[in-house]
Amino acid sequence: MSFNFGKLKIGKKFPSLIVAEMSGNHCGSLKRAIQLIKAAKKSGADAIKLQTYTADTITLKSNRRDFLISKKSPWHNKKSLWNLYKYAHTPWHWHQKLFKEARKIGLEIFSSPFDETAVDFLETLKCCAYKIASSEINHIPLLKRVSLTKKPVIISTGLASRKDIDLAINTLKKNGANKIIILVCVSNYPANIRDYDLKKLNEFKKKYKVEVGLSDHTIGNTLAASSTVLGAKLFEKHFNLNDNKKTVDSFFSLKEENFKYYVNDIRSIEESLKDKKKEKLYNFHKGSKSMRSIYVSKKILKGEKITKLNIKILRPGFSLHPKYFDQIIGLRVKKNLNIGDRLLPKFIKGFDI
Repeated sequence: MSFNFGKLKIGKKFPSLIVAEMSGNHCGSLKRAIQLIKAAKKSGADAIKLQTYTADTITLKSNRRDFLISKKSPWHNKKSLWNLYKYAHTPWHWHQKLFKEARKIGLEIFSSPFDETAVDFLETLKCCAYKIASSEINHIPLLKRVSLTKKPVIISTGLASRKDIDLAINTLKKNGANKIIILVCVSNYPANIRDYDLKKLNEFKKKYKVEVGLSDHTIGNTLAASSTVLGAKLFEKHFNLNDNKKTVDSFFSLKEENFKYYVNDIRSIEESLKDKKKEKLYNFHKGSKSMRSIYVSKKILKGEKITKLNIKILRPGFSLHPKYFDQIIGLRVKKNLNIGDRLLPKFIKGFDI
């Protein structure tokens, strides 16, 4: 199965899609947001992802206990959920400009909507796909609205139980979504590689008949490299500029200089997994000096027999493959051959491969 993802393709025969997650790393600056888009493209990303919400579409402005941020949270200094989302959100009036900038440089751009109004808004921008954050996997009205667009839907599973995933996939398919990618995810920031269960990549693919990928919150490239081998087709990584500016997600985001290595590692492993053209064992033009092949070791006159005394299996490997040694003993040559000549099939009577 394969399908379009904007101007790109998702599927077994196509390179993985590598997504740079902007999140709140723009620090409330449109200029910085545009810099992130350009840096993501330069670093090798295929797409950049935004988050589309406001503080009021995601939580309540309340200081009641349920809405306060735990002291153990890396975002505790924001005190409440409303304050955090007010600080981190990407203003909706930026979106049109950001979509235009990304498309201008050939970078796919899409978003994580956090309620139905966000989907309605993103549809006006012709958003090519939608990401359902793991925190929204039980937001059934949102899933239904996204399904109606008939566009690719990416689901992150970091906070989800198996029942949550079952319900989400059933809801999406029942309402018309048939281009689904499930991401293995751990919702810790940063996450420990040991907490990821990469076996789920194959489990999800087999059970739900979907493409799979990785929402990578770890520091480094090891998890992505392993996931590539296991068939992940989409990688999402939080992305930041090279400067040391402290942002809402800077403590676990990959800087642009390191993002290049992230992309290169994935691409290198993809290359190693490609089906290589099987070269014929008998190929003296592409042989190796370190391999062996059959050479003339003593002058053989036209019409004389090949014997174990006038040929040898030697380096280099540009002549006849050693597997034919016994087969050619006793056959006659069609021309005079000197010491060091390659013993080619066309020189041997009654021999053809």
